[in-house]
Amino acid sequence: MFPLIKSTLLIITALFPIVNPLGSAPIFLSLTQYYTAEQRKILSWRIAMNSFALLVASYFVGTHILAFFGISLPVVQVGGGLVVATTGWAILKQKEDEPPPNKDVHGAVDMRGLFQQAFYPLTLPLTVGPGSISIAITLGANEPHGTHRLIYSVIGAVIGSFLIAVSVYFCYAFSDRLARALGATSMSVIMKLSAFLLVCIGVQIIWNGMSALLKNLLDAYH
Repeated sequence: MFPLIKSTLLIITALFPIVNPLGSAPIFLSLTQYYTAEQRKILSWRIAMNSFALLVASYFVGTHILAFFGISLPVVQVGGGLVVATTGWAILKQKEDEPPPNKDVHGAVDMRGLFQQAFYPLTLPLTVGPGSISIAITLGANEPHGTHRLIYSVIGAVIGSFLIAVSVYFCYAFSDRLARALGATSMSVIMKLSAFLLVCIGVQIIWNGMSALLKNLLDAYH
């Protein structure tokens, strides 16, 4: 039982600070501020399921997918970092009274468009970004090879990813209550600060990927 707990805690401690659902909740609320509370809960549930699927898939088959397409992890970091940085920049520049592009003047929401938005940009890259994916791939690539330890590692990865997905749902579904508790001004400040941090995280991910690529390039010439 201890190896299972250890594997679960490893997934949670490695991925939860990067997924950071509590920190992403203000941005989620900003992007869905014209939705009803019920629509926001539906969207949160879909994002949680998408997040769980992405984390588990990255852990188990991420290295194989990258190898199949001939893509290195630093390239994923550079490309994903660009998406994260541009998403944060767009939110940072968004005016307070500016409605999202999929809204009409009556505030109706197309449910199909709602579910499409649930994956991009709300799941990827806002919730499970390139940083989370790269760490999940790394953890999966370094999983133990012993039969019993492998079983504990696999089960622990599933349980850890599920618990992170549950935290995503609750933080996003009840982000409006958090906003009411903090007030409009405080929530606006937190949202802008979170968007700025999202830009910084994107730049850091790009830098990590570029550093690895430059190191490989220099090693090739020596």
